Amino acid sequence: MGRHADPTTPSRPVPYVLIAAGLALVLLAGGLVWWLTGGDDEDCATRSTVAVTVTPELAGLAEELLSDPDALGADGCVTAEVTAQEPLQTAGDLSALDADALPDVWIPDSSLWFPRAGDADLSPGSSMATSPVVLATSTAVVDDQGWSDAPPTWSEALTEDQPVAMPDIAASAEALAALAALRGTVDGDEQADTAVVEAVLAADRASGGASSALEAAGEGASDAALVPVTEQAVYAAHTADGESSLVAVYPSEGSPVLDYPVVRVGSPTGDQSRAVDSVVAVLTSDDARTAVSEAGFRDADDTAPPAAGEETGIREEAPDPVELDPDQVQGLFDRLAALAAPSRLLAVVDVSASMEAEVGGGNRATLARDAAKSALALIPGRSAIGLWVFARELDGAADWQELVPTRSLDAEVDGRTQRDVLQEQADTFPTRLSPGGTGLYDTILAAVRKARVDFDPTAVNTVVVITDGTDEDGDSIGLDGLLQTIAGEADPGRPVKVIGIALGPDADLSALETIGEATGGAAYSAVDENDLQSVLFDALRQRG
Repeated sequence: MGRHADPTTPSRPVPYVLIAAGLALVLLAGGLVWWLTGGDDEDCATRSTVAVTVTPELAGLAEELLSDPDALGADGCVTAEVTAQEPLQTAGDLSALDADALPDVWIPDSSLWFPRAGDADLSPGSSMATSPVVLATSTAVVDDQGWSDAPPTWSEALTEDQPVAMPDIAASAEALAALAALRGTVDGDEQADTAVVEAVLAADRASGGASSALEAAGEGASDAALVPVTEQAVYAAHTADGESSLVAVYPSEGSPVLDYPVVRVGSPTGDQSRAVDSVVAVLTSDDARTAVSEAGFRDADDTAPPAAGEETGIREEAPDPVELDPDQVQGLFDRLAALAAPSRLLAVVDVSASMEAEVGGGNRATLARDAAKSALALIPGRSAIGLWVFARELDGAADWQELVPTRSLDAEVDGRTQRDVLQEQADTFPTRLSPGGTGLYDTILAAVRKARVDFDPTAVNTVVVITDGTDEDGDSIGLDGLLQTIAGEADPGRPVKVIGIALGPDADLSALETIGEATGGAAYSAVDENDLQSVLFDALRQRG
């Protein structure tokens, strides 16, 4: 509480010198406040605040650059409020929130996010920084693979023997850009899609994820995974730890580039428009260019950071750019979203005598075994898979037999994982061939019913049927009866897709197509021995 004069105490005259001194202090203090705030409200036509939302890796730099009032205008009437936010979240806000809840300026890591922003009013300008997408790993891996002298292609890096750890595809521009580069550098749409599916499924099984993989690579692990990141992320790792063994691998076809655009949001007018202009000018100034370069980014002219070289794990020469179309990348994202959804899949494999027909160095049964095991090795552990085989009257009067109930691939079964159990049972396909013919329709109906009983509302529920023949059961429900029963028993709350794979030239592809269409699924033909692996990958890609 302040001190007050005692009303009973006579007041003393105040010397004029003290009045003058007090007046001077008041004037000085007022001048100091005016100098700190840029003048009172009467000196500003409008005090403007510009909301700036920035991808986290640039947020600190943006805040520092915009913290100087003089940089935003001599009158000091403009201030900037900087918020760090992942681009996916901002894109979602732009597509869903009212205009008054949106930032005035947005700096995502990439223009690839624009299609995700809906109908938001965006005006992209110059880039604040750029950084190529590379594959980070340890120097030990690069030396072992000989990649210093002969870098791999995107396909060689992401689909062959070296483990891959993929950041979250839904939220990572680096992951999307790397997969788009992979798809764009593989000949043929089907081959390209298969390569992407294989890379995603393999990466989804990487132990510990991208963060753990980067940590292991930094520590020099000889089995470190490849992780799609920006070149700047490798630079930053060396800045944080001068002993880091992390290094950037630049695929031979070139690299997509994250462009960090400075984007005006909305259509401000008057003083607010001028305030936004002043913020944009600071973020694209020479001072900004110097600051981002020192942080490990390149500029719009691909000029390397000052410490590029072996000490920072990145090279001075910029890689050739791989051009990406945002709309095409969005299409890729939509397809991958279906792949990323967990599966609950019942695999039903034909073991009738016709599966003994020779193919390549084995027969159709061994072909189905090898393709199933290869695909199974890549499917992520959160998916659930069960396994049936079928012929005719295979198990008493039933045409089908359950080998493995549907369970999560990571589930423990008598000290083994479900994945291990499925692999072992797939090995038995060639020894299970039955002379009884093919009971296709009754088996499909039983499988759909079982899948509906086991339905998981959080997953894509699918029955995958591999067969080389036609229905040979004279007492079966028949195709028309099957379709009518499936339609009559359909439950919109528990949809089950049927994906049919016709193996060989004698399989009833037409019937499988009809069944697939009726259930929202699909049918594929694998006539050649080399087709089945690609068909299985494509079925996984299309199942959502």
